[in-house]
Amino acid sequence: MAAPQLRVTLVQQGVWDMPLESMPLASGYLKAMVLQDQELSRKTSVEICNFRGRVTHGEMAGKLFHGELPDVLAFSALGWNVRAFGSLAATYRQLRPHGWVVFGGTHASCQAERLFRQYPEVDIIVNGEGELTFAELLKARLAGRASSDLDDIPGISFRRADGTIVTTEERARIENLDIIPSPFLTGAIELLDENGCFRYDVALIETNRGCPYRCSFCYWGGAVGQRVRAFSRERLRAELELFAKLGVHSVVACDANFGMLPIDLELVEDLIEINRTYGFPRAFETSWAKNKSKVFYEIVRRMKDAGLRSSFTLALQSLSPDALDSMRRRNMKVNDWHELVQWLNREGMDCYAELIWGAPGETVESFLRGYDELSEHVSRIAVYPIMLLPNTEYSEQKDLHGIIALRGDHDDFEYVLAHRTMSFEDNAVMQRFLFWARVVAENAVLRHCWLPLRRLAGWSQSRVLTSLADWVDGTSAPEAQPLREAAARAHGGGAPAYAAAIGYLFTEPAGRTALELWWQEAVRPLLDDEERAFLDEVFRYDLLTQPVCAAEEGAHGPADAVEQLPLVQLDGGAYYCREGVTLSHNVPAALALLRAGHEVDLTAQPTRIDLYFRSGALNAVRSTNHEEIVHFMGEPRPAGTPFDLTRDLTGRTSG
Repeated sequence: MAAPQLRVTLVQQGVWDMPLESMPLASGYLKAMVLQDQELSRKTSVEICNFRGRVTHGEMAGKLFHGELPDVLAFSALGWNVRAFGSLAATYRQLRPHGWVVFGGTHASCQAERLFRQYPEVDIIVNGEGELTFAELLKARLAGRASSDLDDIPGISFRRADGTIVTTEERARIENLDIIPSPFLTGAIELLDENGCFRYDVALIETNRGCPYRCSFCYWGGAVGQRVRAFSRERLRAELELFAKLGVHSVVACDANFGMLPIDLELVEDLIEINRTYGFPRAFETSWAKNKSKVFYEIVRRMKDAGLRSSFTLALQSLSPDALDSMRRRNMKVNDWHELVQWLNREGMDCYAELIWGAPGETVESFLRGYDELSEHVSRIAVYPIMLLPNTEYSEQKDLHGIIALRGDHDDFEYVLAHRTMSFEDNAVMQRFLFWARVVAENAVLRHCWLPLRRLAGWSQSRVLTSLADWVDGTSAPEAQPLREAAARAHGGGAPAYAAAIGYLFTEPAGRTALELWWQEAVRPLLDDEERAFLDEVFRYDLLTQPVCAAEEGAHGPADAVEQLPLVQLDGGAYYCREGVTLSHNVPAALALLRAGHEVDLTAQPTRIDLYFRSGALNAVRSTNHEEIVHFMGEPRPAGTPFDLTRDLTGRTSG
């Protein structure tokens, strides 16, 4: 076979430093397009270089530029990696002066003026969906055309020889998504590692593209305000079946509003049937539809009955009417959320909510009031600071809202520091709160004690988090020092600071000791005598059910510092078992009563249970993936009884 005339390298990098890779879905689509095109597949070789987060520029350069250099180097540019990719483009230009550098992705699309100015070594920027565009670019390169003469290719920006920036006509959205070959079924994405195991943290798929909403803070892949287009049921079923055969536990759909359309129910029906046949997948995560329709409720029922797990999202973003106005979300039905949460709780399904701090119209008082109102129904709240993303209304209307922003130290996001309803001082106070809310509540470091503390002791969730923050800042206990250091880095350091704190609390014995000291010194003395013993045991249960990050899975610290639990095989999966745990109170039963709105008897009621933990938690913990972390929490069963993956202590289907 003749050597290819064109060598292409596609580059992706995840945001997190974790043991397993994040699936390079965007690059997989591009490579699949090349493989299915007769001319390109014959004349082109395509390599995907997929890097974990926190890999240095030097490490990436060592892999990219060792050996024969590519003719086309294409980067999937996102906020966390665009600076690194700009540096690599500059190095590539020195090594290969006539090679092409292509940028695509959400941080590059429609940003030619800025990116060409910042990174002059970039030749071409792809605007919008890239699959058809990229194939045309490769054919132009094969034809010997210059990167400065591409006027007839829609959906790109480039520079002429005199430096003039040209943006061609917008490319129409791909109506029939099935013309994009599956990156899994074609083999474009390598799915197995050298040991024959699925190599990624989760399997990513797209079931559709598009989003009908125009939220001011969001730019969902350039698809805001667009009609939703879907991949075919047959194609998606084939992809899910392939994942099932490979024993993939969790599938994540990269959709904006899954559960909005009848075809979404069809996919879940196929997923359930495949699970019954192969035993996998066992969890399905996505960004659920903002407005919950009859389709959504039916999907939840079907998944519950089948024992398929998910974390159902309540994407509120704010409970402040003024903030919702500025977000253009005031009239969305998602804001009628109480009944939905009550229904999910009754069904025993896991639910979490999303809030954004710092939107124009929000104040410290309105945010904390909304946070505590929401936490009365949903304790796991993902809270994010407002950022200005490219091509969003907030980014383009800074002056309207009086927004003052700063680009990050290690990324290319614009962080909002102040605006007309938020001062610098307000933001500093809330950044401290956000750190502890994200670490402890969002990532379920504590999961069970929120409801009993609120119902029995009158402690709001924000009070609990503030108590922990104050204790960490004021204590001399050495176990608190890593948390204090992480909190100090959070405002400017972003993701690594959160990851450090979460990892410390989940994987280090000293992290657990810090939580125990805080409880003993800052919480326990303020509890009433008749409630103290029960709440002590709920807190202990919280710590006992944290994910097991075993030493052999790569946890930090010496091997003998991590509790060694027996590993058992159950229904095709590996689980750690903590046997014969004695509780002074029947905490699981009491929690179920509280969730159902009933009173609970605080009398001691000794109970023995076994706790089962799905193995492999470290990857979810390292990536601070709260949607995945909850799938590794200890599941209680009566001591000495066989473990049933789908049934909890009450006999209900687990969510």
